[in-house]
Order: sequence, then C-alpha cells, then structure tokens
Amino acid sequence: MSLQDVVPAGKKRIVGLGSALVDILIHESDFFLEKTGAAKGGMELVEEKIIQAVLGRSKAERKIVPGGSACNTIVGVACLGGEGRFVGKCGQDEFGSLFVNDLEKNHVEPILFRSTSPTGHVLSIITQDAQRTMLTYLGASSEMSPHEISNECFADSAIVHLEGYLIFNRDLMTTALQAAKKAGAAISLDLASFTVVEQSRDFLIQIVNDYVDILIVNEDEAKAFTGFSNENKAISALSEKTRIAALKVGNKGSFIADHGKIVKVEAQGAGARVMDTTGAGDLWASGFLYGMVNGFSAEKCGQLASACGYEVCQVIGANIPEEGWRRIRALLSE
Repeated sequence: MSLQDVVPAGKKRIVGLGSALVDILIHESDFFLEKTGAAKGGMELVEEKIIQAVLGRSKAERKIVPGGSACNTIVGVACLGGEGRFVGKCGQDEFGSLFVNDLEKNHVEPILFRSTSPTGHVLSIITQDAQRTMLTYLGASSEMSPHEISNECFADSAIVHLEGYLIFNRDLMTTALQAAKKAGAAISLDLASFTVVEQSRDFLIQIVNDYVDILIVNEDEAKAFTGFSNENKAISALSEKTRIAALKVGNKGSFIADHGKIVKVEAQGAGARVMDTTGAGDLWASGFLYGMVNGFSAEKCGQLASACGYEVCQVIGANIPEEGWRRIRALLSE
C-alpha cells in the first residue's frame, strides 16, 4: 500500500472547507504581545472590538491579505497547477470582495455563501522571532451551517481538506465529514493550532478514528493530541490513528507515516532567515496534498511540502510571490 491508495483513482481536485477570513498582519514586540494576554503562537477567538482595541495600541504598519487556513492551502494547490475549490462563507463587505477576488485571481473555484454579517478577520501579531499569534473574529464564517453543505461542494473531489478550526462548529464539521465520505473523497485534516487541540481533544480523536485518512500536525499539536513531545513517539502514535500522518518539526523537517511506514524528510533551507511563519503549515499542506493526487512518493510529497513551507516563510503573509513559485516548480520538474 502507498499514499496513492488513499486517493480515489482518476481524480485530482482538492477541495478545502474552512473559515473565509482576511488576515491583518502587524509586527510587534514580545512586550506588546504580552500586554494582549494572548498565548504566544496560539489562536484565540475574540470579539471584533478586541481586535480593534489591540490595533488601536499599535503603531505598526498593517498588511491586509486574504487568509484562512484551508483557503491558504487551496490557493497554494492552484498555484502549483492543481485543481482547487474552496467552500466557505463571507460577508457582503469590502473584506468579502477582497476575498472573492483573490480566489478568482488564483484560479480557485469558489463556493461561497454570503451573509449580512462582516467578513471574518484575523489579527496576526508577528514577533521578532517570526512567530505569529492570532486573534480571530470569525464573523460571517461562523454562520456557515450544516444545511448549506450540498453534494455540489465535494463533487468529483479526490481530497477534501478540513481545517481544525471548524471544530468550533461541531455540527458543521460532522456534516462535512459525512458528505465528503459519501462523495468518495479522501479526508485530510490539519489540526490548526495546539489551542484547538487542547480545547477539543476527545472530539478530535473521535473524528480522526472515524473519518480522517490524512492527518497533518506540527510539534505542539502532536504533543497536545498524543501526549508525546518526542518526535518518534508522536509520529508512531499518530500512525496508529490514521492511514497517512504528517508531523512537521520546523527546521528539522518532517516525518511522514505511510500506512505505518515512517519516512523522515529533511527541511529545505534549514538555518535560513525566517521573515514570518504565517501560512507556513497551510502551504506545507498545499505541497503535500498536491503531491498525493499526482502520484508522488511519500518522500517527494514531503520535499515539495517543505519547499512550499520554506518559501512562504521568506515573505510577510501567506502569499508566495511568483519568483518563489518558480523555484518550487523547478523542484517539480527534477
């Protein structure tokens, strides 16, 4: 058995379901971050007024870009030349228009439900060590309901990729998992944040056991999910719960468990400067899932994922510039 046994034959479309969010990026000090009370490197759901209050105390330049974990992953798939579709919900406001236009510009098929509520947005505070801490106002994205998930959402899909943040809407998450299985797609889940895992560990274990084919985690998420901080123990525990497990360990690379067989993949650009880690895990998933639907080996999937993760860390935000994509495509042609 191999990675490709997980993906339905003859299909290559990757569908992402998640929160349609716009990222507001600022560079700030650790002292500033401590004043917000947010856990460094984590994600906290807040009211919109909290984000405005934090922004009011910052004099840093703001960068505003479309985001959301699953959306970032699908945009990356499309930039690699893959077939991408994103399902989400946004407002009928300026942020909503920005979000829709960005999907279309990147050749992602949008299935977007609209709301009179504001489009969700995330304040991403980037500290000098390139770590990002997120304060998230879900807005319209939180209003997506189970009855809006139709057969059209996952039609003709090879992989349905879900972000762990959906755990805050358990009915929606369960309905989406059931619909993806009914469509015959493999299901990929990115655990998203250690804070998400800590708050919903039992439910996450249940859905991973029942539905998930591909599980993608980082070190902090793996520790919260498995209880192991040791990399080898963590990937072994993950491999027992799903057919394909990927453990990202930063500049040390990644471990990929393929039906119980574990492959170590070295990081690309280890030791290079890191500008911002926003979107690093999302774009890592882009390369990994694109490799899977195109028949790559576990090692080649990991190498492509590493290249995508490396390139996005060289810029502010989750959008890799064209010169970065050219370097990644050169790797594909080798």
